[in-house]
Amino acid sequence: MAVGVPNFSIELAAIARGATRVCGIDEAGRGPWAGPVVAAAVVLDPKRIPSGLNDSKKLSHAQREALFEPILRTAQVGIGIADEARIDRDNILAATLWAMAEAIAKLGDISLALIDGNRAPKLSCPVQTIVGGDAKSVSIAAASIIAKVTRDRIMAAHDLTYPQYGFARHKGYGTAIHAEALKAHGPCPLHRKSFAPVAAFFIR
Repeated sequence: MAVGVPNFSIELAAIARGATRVCGIDEAGRGPWAGPVVAAAVVLDPKRIPSGLNDSKKLSHAQREALFEPILRTAQVGIGIADEARIDRDNILAATLWAMAEAIAKLGDISLALIDGNRAPKLSCPVQTIVGGDAKSVSIAAASIIAKVTRDRIMAAHDLTYPQYGFARHKGYGTAIHAEALKAHGPCPLHRKSFAPVAAFFIR
């Protein structure tokens, strides 16, 4: 077993205790200035786990894209998307937890939800939070890939509508290019008004 590579041991331990459907949950997009936060919930088939799964942050864009379809093909996947309006209304943490709950709700009955981090939404099933879970649980790693690729594709599509911001390049994160575009053009409907760099445009 490679050091630092997620595996299926946490899931197997839960299955040994009687769990029948264990899902991993992760999100993408808590930090950007624009666009949604996306959560994914994944139940892997122990007999058909795609090779190469890892924390999405440790994979290249090409590697994530290459794993996206195999995960969808071999696993059960739920996706929840909280848009910028919900983020501004409820705050980013609440919106993230809502997206996680939406993602798992699409999977039906779950025996145990493994969630990356130390905060979890209120769910009808048992929950285990795991700090750094996307580097420990292959189910969470798969969810991190689904969430990241889904969000990246959403932002790339928005680039066609708002090309002046460069969303296809930075995906809404606070890069120097994004900051310059925001300064030149002001916010667009995708920007999170509750985030400080954007909020400054509304309090002048």
